[in-house]
Amino acid sequence: MDSNASRTAKFDELAIVYSEYYKGKIQTIPKVPVRHLSDFSFWYTPGVAAVSLKIAKEIDLSFEMTGKWNNVAIITDGTRVLGIGNVGPEASLPVMEGKALIFNFLGGVNATPVPIRVHSKDEFIATAKALEPSFGGFNLEDIESPKCFFILEELQKSLSIPTWHDDQLGTACISLAGLFNSLKLTNRKIEEAKIILMGSGAANIATAFLLFAAGAKPGNILMTDSHGILEPERSDMDKLMLNNPWKYQLAIKTNSERLKGPEEYAFKGADVVIAASKPGPGTIKPEWIRSMNTDAIVFALANPNPEIWPDDALANGAKIVATGRSDFHNQVNNSLVFPGVFRGILDARSRGVNFDVMVSASKEIADFVKEPSPEKIVPSMDEWELYPTVASAVAYKTVELGLARKIDSREGFRKTASEIIETNRKLYLKVLDDKLIKDLPGGGK
Repeated sequence: MDSNASRTAKFDELAIVYSEYYKGKIQTIPKVPVRHLSDFSFWYTPGVAAVSLKIAKEIDLSFEMTGKWNNVAIITDGTRVLGIGNVGPEASLPVMEGKALIFNFLGGVNATPVPIRVHSKDEFIATAKALEPSFGGFNLEDIESPKCFFILEELQKSLSIPTWHDDQLGTACISLAGLFNSLKLTNRKIEEAKIILMGSGAANIATAFLLFAAGAKPGNILMTDSHGILEPERSDMDKLMLNNPWKYQLAIKTNSERLKGPEEYAFKGADVVIAASKPGPGTIKPEWIRSMNTDAIVFALANPNPEIWPDDALANGAKIVATGRSDFHNQVNNSLVFPGVFRGILDARSRGVNFDVMVSASKEIADFVKEPSPEKIVPSMDEWELYPTVASAVAYKTVELGLARKIDSREGFRKTASEIIETNRKLYLKVLDDKLIKDLPGGGK
C-alpha cells in the first residue's frame, strides 16, 4: 500500500473508532438564561403565545423572534454520498453531521442534518417545501444527478429562503476562486483560457454556468463524461434533452471547435482541467497532462482519492495542482465557501442566492490570498478571518441585488458576522477547556 493510500486507510479507521465513541457530532443546548423553572412562563407558556400571535400577523418576524434566522437544514436523500454512491438516508447521516459541525464551527450557523426517505424528485421537493417555515436556508447535499438540478431549480424558484446545493454551487464557487489565482500565476485571462471540465455531473455543470458568469467564453470550454467529449452531434443528445436539459444546453453552448472523441482528446492544448470525475488515481493519465499547454493548471477534485496524484501531475508538466484533500497543497474544498456564504445570506435574511452572489464570494476568497503561489491558490481552513470576510461580501451583494430583507453596510455585515462567529467559537472552546466534551479516545493520536 503506497503512502497516500495508507494515510487514507488510517483516517477511515479513526473515523469509525471516534464515531462509535461519541455517538454523534452535534447537540442542542439552550441559548437563553433559565434561572428558575418559572422562567418558562415567558420562554414557553403562557407568554410564548403572544410571540406566536405577533408572527401570525407578520410571518417575516419569525426571522427576528425565533432562531429561524440562523437555522439551516442539510437535506439529502442519500442517493449520491461522497464518492461512495447511493447508500440511503441513514448511512448519509454521519456525513450530514460532519457538515453540520463545519457549518457551526466555521460559520456560527445552526445546521440540522435532515436525511429524508423519498423516492422521487417531486416527493423531495414537497418535503423540502413543507420544512421551509423552520429554516432560514436550505443546504442540499449528496443527491444524484440529474435529479439534483430539478430539485435545486424548483426550490430556488418557489421558496422565499435561499436554497444551495453544495455539491454543485459550493464546488463551483471554490473552483472559480482557485482558478482566479491560478490564471493570475500563469499570466492567463479567464476569457482566453481553454478549460476542460472533466466529468459532467452536478459539480462541473454548475461550474460551467459559474464560469460563464465570471467571463469565460463558452466556446473555450470542453466538457467530458464517460462517453467522451460533449458535443451536439453525440448520439445521446435526444436523451439528454429530455432527462438532463442543463447538460444538453452545455453541449450546445460549449466546444466551439466541435471536437469529438474520447475524453483524452480534450486535453491536447488545454490550459486548465477541472476534474470532478471518477475517484483515482489513474482516472487522468500522466500522458494526458503532458499533452496540455505549458504551465498547465490541474484540479483533481474526486474524493477520497484524486483523479491523479499531485506528484504525478507535477512531474508531467502541471504548474499548479489542487485536490479536495487537506493533506496536499491547495485544498479546493467547499468548506472554504459554504460557512461564509451562509453566514452572509443568513445575516441579510436573504430570499435567495444566485450566480452573481457566487462570483462575488469566489473573488473574495481568491483576494483573501495576499501572495498567491503554486502551492497556495486558496486560503486554508484555519484562516479565521476568511469567513466573516466572505460573509460580508455575500450579504452586501444580496442587498445590491434586492434579495436581502435586512439592509446594512458591508462593514456592518462584517461586524455582525465576526461577532456571531467569534462568540460561537468562544463558547465551544470554553466547553472544551472545561472538559465537558470528552477527550479523543486513545489520546487522539
